[in-house]
Amino acid sequence: MIFKGKCVLYGNDIDTDTIIAAHRLTTADPKALGRFCMEALTPNLPQRLDGDGILVAGSNFGCGSSREHAPMALRGAGVSAVIAAGFARIFYRNAINTGLCIVECPQAVADCRDGDEIVCDITSGIVRNLSLGKEYTIDPLPQFVRSIIEKGGLMNLSEEWR
Repeated sequence: MIFKGKCVLYGNDIDTDTIIAAHRLTTADPKALGRFCMEALTPNLPQRLDGDGILVAGSNFGCGSSREHAPMALRGAGVSAVIAAGFARIFYRNAINTGLCIVECPQAVADCRDGDEIVCDITSGIVRNLSLGKEYTIDPLPQFVRSIIEKGGLMNLSEEWR
């Protein structure tokens, strides 16, 4: 699986309330949530991503509450993948369960500039910053995780098992 897009760069400790504010949790519809995703930091995030972007962030991305709405809002805003130096553990699991591709690659984060063109291949384990001409090695995501992401979340995958 390959994800490609221009990146939007964030720092460390982006919490789930920053990703989607608590007062916006009136629905579980990803598109509706996506309209308000990261609104305190980037009010126009969905327009900026134009349906296919990659978030790049520092360490502890997704800290805070364990709400599943945060990765759902990211997907609804047009985020195809998040590359971070590190993730809060509960966010990491919620992201996979809701079908959001997430990758830890501290070196790619350190080199990245806002707006760089990024390619993330989670099957072969390669992250490329096309704007800088740099390549980084990551651990490829296991097949079962790729299956969940490909189906758009664990609930969609589990329907096939019924």
